[in-house]
Amino acid sequence: MKIACIGGGPAGLYFAIAMKLRDPGCEIDIYERNKAGDTFGWGVVFSDQTMDNLAATDPASARSIADSLAHWDDIDVHFKGEVETSGGHGFCGIGRKRLLNILQDRARELGVNLHFEVEVDPEDLPDADLIIASDGINSRVRERYADVFKPDIDLRANKFVWLGTKKVFDAFTFIFVKTEHGWVWAHAYRFDDDLSTFIVECSEETWRGLGFDEM
Repeated sequence: MKIACIGGGPAGLYFAIAMKLRDPGCEIDIYERNKAGDTFGWGVVFSDQTMDNLAATDPASARSIADSLAHWDDIDVHFKGEVETSGGHGFCGIGRKRLLNILQDRARELGVNLHFEVEVDPEDLPDADLIIASDGINSRVRERYADVFKPDIDLRANKFVWLGTKKVFDAFTFIFVKTEHGWVWAHAYRFDDDLSTFIVECSEETWRGLGFDEM
């Protein structure tokens, strides 16, 4: 079987890994429009259950991922000057670029062909027995064949910014702050020894009230 994956992010890479493990004879090509080291965002969060599922699918890549993880069990909620802690949840974080590198290396090891800085269209792949659309949330493939896939996309008005910080959070942290123009909230988590993701969100009304639309 000849398989083509349009999109070389974690979804396309992990599909290729799983498929190769189940059918080593299949030929898989991944086509990624960006460079091998490009990524967007900071860290990725997995639950302990997700890690168990990864280990069941491919123990080798799961071990590499586990070796790079920052792990925590607590959730801290900061609200009205107080902190409430809930324990026993089991989460872990990893840098997005590190995750990509691990999956790329494992895919190559299994014989997957990786192509970077390449734009392809399904019509460019006439010999493929199966085409996987793994080109992200703004999938061009899904948009092109919307009449077939019939996606249900619900866009909301909230504004957010995805930041990185050198402040290390020992727990998955939610912070709520009330301003004169409404609530602003953040969630933050560590994904490396000295780095954390810090995502800030607010309503469009608050965003405009604070003057962010004029910045």
